[in-house]
Amino acid sequence: MAKWLEGIEGLVGGGPGGPKRVRTMRWLLVIGGIGAILMLVNSFLSFQAVPSTQPPDSSTTSDQAAFSGKGSSDSDSFASIEEPLENRLKDILEKIVGVGSIDVLITIDSTEEIVVQQNQKESQQITDESDKNGGKRHTTSITKDGQVVLYETSGDQNPLITKRIKPKIRGVLIVAKGAENGTVRRLILDAVEKGFNVPVSRISVVPRKYQQ
Repeated sequence: MAKWLEGIEGLVGGGPGGPKRVRTMRWLLVIGGIGAILMLVNSFLSFQAVPSTQPPDSSTTSDQAAFSGKGSSDSDSFASIEEPLENRLKDILEKIVGVGSIDVLITIDSTEEIVVQQNQKESQQITDESDKNGGKRHTTSITKDGQVVLYETSGDQNPLITKRIKPKIRGVLIVAKGAENGTVRRLILDAVEKGFNVPVSRISVVPRKYQQ
């Protein structure tokens, strides 16, 4: 191989500027050899793209949760109270004379309120002061402190519940077939008003559209 290379250098190096052309040829051969080695290495190695580990955008996640109906637990707790009330009222109203198919929507202001027993401690301090000009000042300071009463069952401590306050109904919407009749509409209003203790101003009864 050395003789072959010397022969090429002899042909290239002839004439004026020969040594310079020889050096250029040597560099070209070196670069070509490096390129050939890289091509061989690349043929034996394969590269795989690494997936990005960047966390998903929080705004996108929240939007997906909103559209999928997975909201906060507050919405679920409201629905768990409203839906049974709607179903119960629908079953009752459908039994009224003149009422056909019906849809009911009930909204509430809050969930059930629980009142627990507390040990109340109250202290009172009265202070009378007089200044040099004869003025008097009477101050009464009252301090209240309460501690929840707990009872134990099977090793677990739970608060002692004294009262449960049902949720207050904000409004009732009723779409009923037959509500276009004044008598039927008054019967529906009266049943809801007395059954749920809701004022008439919070009850809306509208006739249902007849399907053709």
